[in-house]
Amino acid sequence: MVATLAFVWGGTFLVTELALEGITPFWLAASRIGFGAVVTWLIWQRLGGRLFDAPLTFAQGIALLAVGALSSAVPFMLLAWGQQYVTAGFAGVSMASATLIVLPLAHFFVPGERMTTRRSLGFVIGFVGVVVLIGAQAFESSGAALELPGRFACIGAACCYATSSILMRRLPSVDPIGLSCVLLAIGATVVIPAALIVEGPPPSIDMRTLAILAFLGLIPTAAANVLRVMVVRSAGPVFMSLVNYQVPVWSVLLGVLILSEPLPPSLLWAMLLILAGVGLSQYGALKRLFRGSDPS
Repeated sequence: MVATLAFVWGGTFLVTELALEGITPFWLAASRIGFGAVVTWLIWQRLGGRLFDAPLTFAQGIALLAVGALSSAVPFMLLAWGQQYVTAGFAGVSMASATLIVLPLAHFFVPGERMTTRRSLGFVIGFVGVVVLIGAQAFESSGAALELPGRFACIGAACCYATSSILMRRLPSVDPIGLSCVLLAIGATVVIPAALIVEGPPPSIDMRTLAILAFLGLIPTAAANVLRVMVVRSAGPVFMSLVNYQVPVWSVLLGVLILSEPLPPSLLWAMLLILAGVGLSQYGALKRLFRGSDPS
C-alpha cells in the first residue's frame, strides 16, 4: 500500500501542473478535497455508514477534527501559498522532512514506536537520498521577497502531515473508509471558505480542467486517502511516513518517461540511499514480512 501511495502521489505533481493551467491554487485544493469527500461518502454509505464501534469522548472528537484539518486542508493551503515564493526543490525536501518529524513525535505519543539509533540513522540516510535526488536546487534561494515565510509555510505543511498521522493512530477502532470520508469532509469545510476569502468565487473552467479535477479528486485524494488511513491504522505513522522518501523518486521517473525530461545523473545514488535508509529503519518489519511469506 505504501508503494502504491508513493506511485500515485509521485504522479500527482504532473497532473497538478496541468490543472493549474485552468484553475487557481486554493480552488484546486477545494475541488480535490470536495470531490474526494463526495466519492468516499457514497462508498461509505453503500457499505453501511458505520464509523466508530463506541461513542467518541470529547477529547477523541477534538482529535478527529484536528486530523481532518491537518491531513488535507491546512497543508494544501500552506503549500499552495508557500510554493509561490520558494523553489520546487525546497518544497520537495520539506515534504520529505515530514518523515523526520514523525519519528520523535511517535517516540513520545505512539506506544511501540521507539526512536532507536538504527531507525533514526535509516531515516537520516533516506532524507540525504532525497536531497541528492533533488540536487543543488534543494536549498537555492528563489530571490522572492517572501521566501522565508514561504519556507516556513512548506515546513508547516510537513508538520501538519506528521501531526495528523500521530493523532490518527491514537483514534479508537474505526472504519477506514468512514474515517477517510469524515477527514475529507472536515477538510472541505475548512478549504472551501478559505478559497472564497482568498481567491473569490470559483473560476469558470473548461471540460479538460474539469476532467483533471475529477481524476485528482478520485485517485490521489479519495482512493489514496483511504489507503493512507489503512496504513497508519495498521502499520503506524512511522511506517507510513516512508512514502515521503519514495514520492520524489516516482515524480522524477514519471517526468522522464511521460514528459521526456532528462534523467538526473544522481538518480541511481539517490535511489540506493533511499532504499538503504528504508531497509535500515524498517529492518524488523521487513524481516517479519519476508519470514511471514515463507511457506515453510
